[in-house]
Amino acid sequence: MQHNITADQLRSPHAIRCEAGSFEPARHYYPRTLNAQLHALVGFFLRLSIPRVVSRYCHLNPRVDPARLTELLTSGAKHLRWAGADLFHVTTVDGDRRMIVIETNSCPSGNKSMPLVHDDQEQGGYRTLIEGAFVPAMHRRGLPRGDLAVLYDKNHMECSGYAATLADVTGEPVWLVPFAEDHTDAPARFTDGLLEVRDEYGNWTPIRAALRYVTQKPWNRIPIQTKTLIFNPVIACLAGGRNKLVASKAYDFFNTSLEESGLEIRTPETIRDAMKEEVPFWVQRFGGHAVVKVPYSNAGQGVFTITNRDELEAFMETELPYEKYVVQSLIGNRRWSSQGRRGRLYQVGTMPNKAGDIFVADVRMMIASTERGFRPVAIYGRRARVPLSDTLDTGSSWDVLGTNLSTKLGDGAWDSDDARLMLMDRKDFNQLGIGIDELIDGYIQTVLSTIAIDQLADQLLTQKGRLRRKLFRSLDDDPALLDEILG
Repeated sequence: MQHNITADQLRSPHAIRCEAGSFEPARHYYPRTLNAQLHALVGFFLRLSIPRVVSRYCHLNPRVDPARLTELLTSGAKHLRWAGADLFHVTTVDGDRRMIVIETNSCPSGNKSMPLVHDDQEQGGYRTLIEGAFVPAMHRRGLPRGDLAVLYDKNHMECSGYAATLADVTGEPVWLVPFAEDHTDAPARFTDGLLEVRDEYGNWTPIRAALRYVTQKPWNRIPIQTKTLIFNPVIACLAGGRNKLVASKAYDFFNTSLEESGLEIRTPETIRDAMKEEVPFWVQRFGGHAVVKVPYSNAGQGVFTITNRDELEAFMETELPYEKYVVQSLIGNRRWSSQGRRGRLYQVGTMPNKAGDIFVADVRMMIASTERGFRPVAIYGRRARVPLSDTLDTGSSWDVLGTNLSTKLGDGAWDSDDARLMLMDRKDFNQLGIGIDELIDGYIQTVLSTIAIDQLADQLLTQKGRLRRKLFRSLDDDPALLDEILG
């Protein structure tokens, strides 16, 4: 089943007022999620205290400094207070299994796909994020007078759930505001850094704080410096939350500071700042198998898996607006994966089905920065369309390796194919082939990658909250991107 956000919803000329008491689970969860029972092991993981997580992880990884790990898990984020990492469960030729970070997203999806931890708390992770992270963020700074809002450019199901939950938590109405990239008459604007939204009568209302689910080039319509609290601010996207090129550099910077602790953000081997004409050479360097990414795309857009000459030529012929790209080692089957400096990594994949088929699958781990540290909020998995085979003689490698569920339609609207969604319930979780140690590992990798991006975001801002353009240009000197950044 696919769940479509219509073009009319994204281009509505006015915001919708959500009242307290308007949360209806059927509107904010996938139908499969509504009837799912959380797997007992996942529930056990979510209830683990940080000391128990540290004790278990350091028992299995004795070189890790428990004090340093505790410090990181109990710290908080200043800018990237809400994040989600996409993780692959991989193995080496020697059978060394681990979770690795594919990318880290600011304002990620997750709650519509998460079974309830407690059956009597129907708002689940929606309320966890609002109460644990968004409301405390409002209390940390002086805010202008105004209402509350949720901005979005896709994922109406989840964003409307946040608006209804926020109305319940605060006891006041919340505006649900479409803010699509190509909206020519959007019901949202910034006036001297203050967000204002337009109601159905054409009246503009000031907003003191807004939860942002604007994922497509948010920097071209949301200023970096705002009077309105934006959760998460755009700087979190530019520092890596929606910028794969800078994210890779943030990971490297942070890994340098982690060397003595025994911790590390694990990623595929990555080549940054690759000009388009250089891509064939890097593909050859990886043994003819690689992944090429447009650094600023998301939701599965702008990702090219290259396993043969036809796929390489298709990428080279694609018209793209940016000058620099990210090239990563491809993690595939044990018989065809990139050859990197650390050897080959292979997809562990799902448990074989009755036909013996194994599928590539990823795990999304959503976390929130709370007063008590980083807390896991939602988890789900996604599998590829086509089984992982020993050969790639025919067909598209993306069908074998691509796991993202979102599809952009011709009119700018979005579909989400939940047939490949893997819930953390009693049925799907067993098929993922992971256990509690992989969940702990994925949680720690997510926290580390989030802190790396958050710290770089802080360094990219002046004391007055403006972008250090010279520093940013040194990290990402792409004129097309620089021209898009608003303020």
